[in-house]
Amino acid sequence: MLLDCAIIGGGPAGLSAALVVGRGRKQVIVFDDELPRNRVTQESHGFITNDGMTPFEIRQAGEADLQKYPNIQMKRSRIVDIQKKEESFTLLTHEGDTFEAKKIILATGLQDMLPKIEGIHDVYGKTFFSCPFCDGWELKDKALALIAENQRIMHMAKLLSNWTKDLIVFTNGYQVLTEEDKSLLSAHSIQVIDVPIVSMNHDNGQLGSLQLASGETVKREGGFVASDFKQSTPFAEKLGCQMTKNGGIETDILGRTTVSGVFACGDNLGGPAQLVIAAAAGSQAGMGVIHELVQEEFQQRTSL
Repeated sequence: MLLDCAIIGGGPAGLSAALVVGRGRKQVIVFDDELPRNRVTQESHGFITNDGMTPFEIRQAGEADLQKYPNIQMKRSRIVDIQKKEESFTLLTHEGDTFEAKKIILATGLQDMLPKIEGIHDVYGKTFFSCPFCDGWELKDKALALIAENQRIMHMAKLLSNWTKDLIVFTNGYQVLTEEDKSLLSAHSIQVIDVPIVSMNHDNGQLGSLQLASGETVKREGGFVASDFKQSTPFAEKLGCQMTKNGGIETDILGRTTVSGVFACGDNLGGPAQLVIAAAAGSQAGMGVIHELVQEEFQQRTSL
């Protein structure tokens, strides 16, 4: 059976896209392997009507919405390969099943690349986060750490000063700040520590301190990391999609990539990582798919 649209990824972006395409009376399938980027997050914030819910609860509610539509399928499976044909795409699951669709939407998200520090994975998602808009309120006025090994360090430091006046910036031994940058931060009472971090000491995920290579222990109650990221899957680049300078997938306002028939939405665009933004991008990509399918139907009838 030739499906109208296959969506890879069942987070807010993929589910929103499925809802729009399904309500557009098209046959759509969503593939999801239940390994979302935010699976370590205990609460999600900034998504109106869903504030404080877990990512799992939000996904569960989204899937319940889709169950009302008989033309929308959900499949718990991982896509391992996508082949572009002349007018469709063939998708291969890790079980060996194949599916064919006229359009595909990549809602595969990103994968965070955390610094190699002992204990960081134990505190990440509990008292250490990556997005102040998502978790800054919960850490407001606390003694916080910002760990950043890249050029996002100044942007993040300035941003975090909105939530706390007790902030220490850790470069983990990397020289990513100029003397001018350090002077500016110092003028705003933000200390900079360039010494590498050996470990993050915690009690069941509750950050207590950072152990430095110098032997010094710095007490902190929580914090943020300006981590690098990469695409969770290689499909966009393999299919020939143009990528942005920061590693996201380049799209237009309706989620169309530079490859005909391929759409993308959500965190994999490389923009702000918030559920509400991902969901909105999913809706836009769903509209884009409907626009293209309807246009193609008109062209086919005209040519007869």
